[in-house]
Amino acid sequence: MKKYLFLGVLGALVIACATNPITGKQNLNFVSNSELFPSSFQQYSQFLSENKVITGTSDAKLVETVGYKIKLAAEKYLTYLGQSQYLKDYRWEYKLVDNKEVNAWCMPGGKIVVYSGILPITQNEAGLATVMGHEVSHALANHGAQRMSAAQLQQIGGVALDAATSGKSESTRQIFSQAYGLGSEVGVMLPFSRSNESEADKIGLTLMAIAGYNPDDAIAFWTRMSSKSGGAGTPEFMSTHPSDATRIANIKSLIPEARATALKVGTIK
Repeated sequence: MKKYLFLGVLGALVIACATNPITGKQNLNFVSNSELFPSSFQQYSQFLSENKVITGTSDAKLVETVGYKIKLAAEKYLTYLGQSQYLKDYRWEYKLVDNKEVNAWCMPGGKIVVYSGILPITQNEAGLATVMGHEVSHALANHGAQRMSAAQLQQIGGVALDAATSGKSESTRQIFSQAYGLGSEVGVMLPFSRSNESEADKIGLTLMAIAGYNPDDAIAFWTRMSSKSGGAGTPEFMSTHPSDATRIANIKSLIPEARATALKVGTIK
């Protein structure tokens, strides 16, 4: 029984690996876009119906303008990569929502929300492009589907461990279960999430450069974000995101590559 469980987990890993067209990497992914997008679109519509969408203001217009430029940059970049069909099922939308939270997100399929609370930190068009480029990159790299798949695999591992320790005492099984929960979270799930964030930073820099923005402005934005937090926060190894210092250092090192790629691809005029 234990042997079959192990083979089942191994088989699931092999089957679930797929090449992401924008990164070229083999990623764990149990969920296809055809499964994910309808749910994403429905949730997005529900969210907009339950929250105050800001329209007709200069800020709302700016969100639409930057969102459209990032969309064009994504299309141009994927065409350059020979993946022009990848975005055929995307249904792009860019909405500004009245919410004091410092946040923005892009759901699978190109459904973007920017909270009004982040605008004092973005400050300008390039700052907003940094945020929207980053969030769109999560969608393009299928990070949502990857996180769902990783969570499913974590659950499968828990079931396999439970079966493997079925002959042990209840106290021993609890110790194994707690160790697995903590170890898989700190050792696998959190590093996985931080890796997604860093990958979105890299792709986002490229998108904003192709969209005609100066990627150096990303440093200014993330520096303002760091100041907003006052340097406080969860230790990096316990966080879903890289520390501010790590993120800013990584971005500085990635800017030359983003510029070089934008030169090859061509910028949006």
